[in-house]
Amino acid sequence: MSLTLIKNAQIVNEGKIFEGDVLIDGEYIVDIDASISLKSSNTTVIDAEGKYLFPGVIDDQVHFREPGLTHKATIESESKAAVAGGITSFIEMPNTVPQATTQALLEEKFEIASNSSYANYSFMFGGTNDNLEELLKTDPENVAGIKLFLGSSTGNMLVDNEEVLEKIFSSTKMLIAVHCEDEATIKKNLETYLKEYGEEIPIELHPKIRSEEACYLSSSKAIKLAKKTGARLHVFHLSTEKETHLFSNKTPLAKKQITAEVCVHHLWFDEEDYKTKGTLIKWNPAVKTQKDKEGLWKALLEDKIDVIATDHAPHTLEEKQQSYTKAPSGGPLVQHALPAMLKAYKQGLISIEKIVEKMCHNPAIIFNIEKRGFVKKGYYADLVLVDIASPWTVNKSNILYKCSWSPFEGDTFYSKITHTFVNGHLVYKNGIINDTFKGQRLKFNRKNE
Repeated sequence: MSLTLIKNAQIVNEGKIFEGDVLIDGEYIVDIDASISLKSSNTTVIDAEGKYLFPGVIDDQVHFREPGLTHKATIESESKAAVAGGITSFIEMPNTVPQATTQALLEEKFEIASNSSYANYSFMFGGTNDNLEELLKTDPENVAGIKLFLGSSTGNMLVDNEEVLEKIFSSTKMLIAVHCEDEATIKKNLETYLKEYGEEIPIELHPKIRSEEACYLSSSKAIKLAKKTGARLHVFHLSTEKETHLFSNKTPLAKKQITAEVCVHHLWFDEEDYKTKGTLIKWNPAVKTQKDKEGLWKALLEDKIDVIATDHAPHTLEEKQQSYTKAPSGGPLVQHALPAMLKAYKQGLISIEKIVEKMCHNPAIIFNIEKRGFVKKGYYADLVLVDIASPWTVNKSNILYKCSWSPFEGDTFYSKITHTFVNGHLVYKNGIINDTFKGQRLKFNRKNE
């Protein structure tokens, strides 16, 4: 087995930063100490003096568009961008074409990833109004969770039958992840603005259409149902300050039955940015007010929100530049999420330790991911070296997404990912991808489920 010794790193793990060395043997971390001497002449030594060593980021919500939407992205292209951004594991959503709403279709996605993903991977099974029997076949040790769209989605993935919803919540012990927006409220708001503006609705009205009320109605209903049934609920991409009051920081994360996520774009942008970014920052749920953004930051730092993710959802530039009603929602983020959060650190908004907690440790805890998310002996060597004093500007020449654009274009970040290890293999180094190695299917410690 190959040995790699990372020397003199500022190791960030479990709320502490300490200088030390990390020894990797094959896929695993085998030693962590203040100083580790060479055990073998064929050890690769990386001097990390002045750099920070993070556990690999685990992104619990991405859309990599394969199968069926590969003109926008592929598992190969987006996982390449992910490892360049320090993301070593991802959980992908079921709304591809066809949708992953049967066990056979879900396994087809795993097969694609096994041949093409640079990062470690899992996929969510998609619940619908009529696939409960198939949903209950989902293997908790091999699949990340169940995804339910409680707001509009493609095809038949909107779960709006309340009787079915309660059956799903009552029947499965798996983690249920939900997209919460009330469909009736959105439709009513949209009809109002269509009467006024026709197809040319100003993008600035997006947060009025996909409103605070639409989000709160849906998320509060999901939480009420989870409390009634005892379901394990994870609420994706909170976008309003009001919703944050539905969540608690009174229980240790590992014992929480109801957890929450915020995405980078809801921490970064607010409604003023529609003037310059237009439909490029059209997301569902919508980017909302400065007050909402501040409320999300507050809840994140108070541990009412548990995870920072991306909801990476690329579309082509041509698709995004259409009129409001035609432009799809979503944007690419995996390459720039960690640099963006490290810029927030430079701005004094969050500590490095808290970034690692929310992007690395907590997703591993919430999803019970086996041996990942921490810099620990016996864990997989999913590791990221970061130079936090290396400015660079996002532009077309350094964007790796297949769609070739980013909502951060023109922004200067102050931190650069220099090395990304996936399962002990150096897959990214200073802009160069090593395509020799592929990621692994994530495993989950859920023997009692």
